[in-house]
Amino acid sequence: GIAIMAARKDLKLESDIKSDSAPLWEPVEKVLQSGAKIHCMRDPTRGGLSSALTEIARTAQVGIEIWEENIPVPEPVRGACEILGLDPLYIANEGKFLVFVSGGDGDKALKALRSHPLGKMAQKIGETTLEHKGTVVMRTRIGGKRVVPMASGEILPRIC
Repeated sequence: GIAIMAARKDLKLESDIKSDSAPLWEPVEKVLQSGAKIHCMRDPTRGGLSSALTEIARTAQVGIEIWEENIPVPEPVRGACEILGLDPLYIANEGKFLVFVSGGDGDKALKALRSHPLGKMAQKIGETTLEHKGTVVMRTRIGGKRVVPMASGEILPRIC
């Protein structure tokens, strides 16, 4: 999302931010072949991570807790977001996907994802909970918690 925004708005950023757009079938296939029990998968293109997770939480009527320190945001993207006053949780990620698996299958799914070049940075970023159903809550780096609402307004024009 930041790469697209920089190109469309002709932003002169110090770091060279590249698009993360990528074909996801092969890493998805790795997870499917891993034997992990998959509950759902979702790409965070429109509305970023916050919207994708909020839609899942609302639909499944579960709470989702995510851990800020585990969310992989490249430093150039984090820096650009700070300069532009944006939260990386709301930025489109076209070459990434979320996968929800049964609790005991997380390591299996991660191992499968990390075996593919596009999944080498895969992380467990959170878990579902019966608390705060329909809501996403983030545990921050400093130990606090905050609600992560769905994106509103026009964060970024459609990529595709």
